[in-house]
Amino acid sequence: MKIYIDGKFYGKDEAKISVFDHGLLYGDGVFEGIRAYNRLVFKLKEHIVRLYESAHSIMLKIPLTQEQMVKAVVGTLKANNLENAYIRLIVTRGVGDLGLDPRKCQDNSSVIIIADKIALYPEKYYTQGMSIITVPTVRNMPEMVNPQIKSLNYLNNILAKIEAVNCGYDEAIMMDSLGYVAECTGDNLFIVKRNELYTPPQCMGTLRGITRDSVLEIASYADIPVHEHVLTRHEVYIADESFITGTAAEIVPIVKVDGRVIGSGKPGKITGKLTGKFKELTRKEGTKY
Repeated sequence: MKIYIDGKFYGKDEAKISVFDHGLLYGDGVFEGIRAYNRLVFKLKEHIVRLYESAHSIMLKIPLTQEQMVKAVVGTLKANNLENAYIRLIVTRGVGDLGLDPRKCQDNSSVIIIADKIALYPEKYYTQGMSIITVPTVRNMPEMVNPQIKSLNYLNNILAKIEAVNCGYDEAIMMDSLGYVAECTGDNLFIVKRNELYTPPQCMGTLRGITRDSVLEIASYADIPVHEHVLTRHEVYIADESFITGTAAEIVPIVKVDGRVIGSGKPGKITGKLTGKFKELTRKEGTKY
């Protein structure tokens, strides 16, 4: 494995950052998770744009242009000779001191790119569906740490994941501060009701996922009505189908929530249709390397 750090490649055991890096000390940085299929990087430009938007929001200057960042990602994939890969792109605030002041990290930001393989969930979840629960940890409010910022501080999500794991589940729904469904610990949530697709709006503490947007686009082309609409757990419980989406997860059917069977208790037809169309899209759309 060759890991990109600030323009150079290092072996896995040699890839290091300073213990004074604010990304390590305070989670002060941003990241993206990106997928490559058959030497095509899926939605790379969209991921890069979101990375730079996150960085702009926290006033973090990235030392590369967007075009240079694209080349760095492609170069890392080539260096590792991976046909299919999961790419973790990280930008840290850089080396400072032990205080919070980001000015002490002036012009020290670091870019790290890791290309590897990932299997977030077991294959049976994709064929048989997954059961999830709602957890007590509430999603960050936009006025706190805006969920639109993919920051290195993911403790909000990790605490929710811990609650899910402690209850014997691999994924969980997080509610927002108003009691509406926000998203899962690392994925966006969809439901299907009467052949129409619903997902929480991004303004309700929900990350605007790249896979989420791809599914909305696919659904519109397939003449499936789509709604970005607030959802309560009741709407989820009585849904005909449900699924989650994410770059690492892709599309995973949900068949039970908080002990309530969703629809027939099996992956639904619309979920299957969208999954098929999504796979087709990943085979033909992307940045070549």
